[in-house]
Parts: sequence; structure tokens; C-alpha cells
Amino acid sequence: MPRPRVERPAMSDYGVPDDLAGTLPWSWAEEHLLKSRNYWLATVSADGGPHNMPVWGVWSAERNVFWFGCSPNARKARNLAMNPRCVVAPDDTVECVSVEGIATPFDDEDRLTEMTRLFLAKYGDEVGDPDEFAAFMRAHANFEVVPTRAFGIVERASEFAERATRWVF
Repeated sequence: MPRPRVERPAMSDYGVPDDLAGTLPWSWAEEHLLKSRNYWLATVSADGGPHNMPVWGVWSAERNVFWFGCSPNARKARNLAMNPRCVVAPDDTVECVSVEGIATPFDDEDRLTEMTRLFLAKYGDEVGDPDEFAAFMRAHANFEVVPTRAFGIVERASEFAERATRWVF
């Protein structure tokens, strides 16, 4: 998978420089996306109302995508059916990663198998019997979020401006 282009976010009022010295590598963001237990998923309803809920999910570094599942009747699923744009962020508020992307439902066997394998490796005993969990995932709405851009921010005064990074896919 090609790596995203590194840029600076437009945050000059916060002292963020224009040059790329000190920007965070994409591997830093991937590490946070891989290790997080919980993620915030932000969607938008048809009337423009925001919806932000925690989800379990997995980052596929091999494919550069985020996968999660939910009830097909969940508000997030209904919102994504109307507007597939969303934001995914690990629950760390000090070393922050925020991924903007497009979520699309999927049900093909290859991705379901890979997603289930990653879920089982990550959440282990929390998901119960592996076969029952796989059946559970197949019975629900599963989404793949393809990133369009992402942001990395370190919320420490000594690093905030120097490390602020935007990645464009």
C-alpha cells in the first residue's frame, strides 16, 4: 500500500510551521490505529446532525483501511447509508489520530474472514467462541472506512506545534 503524503495542517495561529521538519511519520499513526481498543466513529444524519459513538474496530495496515461492524439498524449504519463520510479516532486524547474517510458496507468473504481474524487476535476472549463470533459478524452490517486524510496531534505543549501532521491519501 502506498503511504500517504505528509503535509502540515493549516494551524499557523497555534504556531504550527509550514516546513515538514518534526512531522510525525505515518507509522506513528498506524501504531495508534492498530493498538487502540476503542474508537470514536463520527457520522452525520440526513438533517446534518452529528452522531459520535464508540465502536470496536480493527485497522488493516495491509489494506490501509478501518473495519467495524454494527447492527444494520444502528443510527451509524443508517447515517452512513445516506452519507458515507465519517471520522474515526482512537480513544487517546494526548497522542491523537483522526482519520477522515468514506465508509462502505461490505459482505465479501475474503474481507469478512480477514476482519474476523483481526478482531479475534485483538479482542481475544472478549468476543467469546470464535465460530459464534464469526457468525455474529456475518449477520451484521460491516463497514470499511477508506481514509481520505488524517491528522496527528500530540497534546503536549512542548510537541503540539512541532509535531502537528496531516496525511493525504
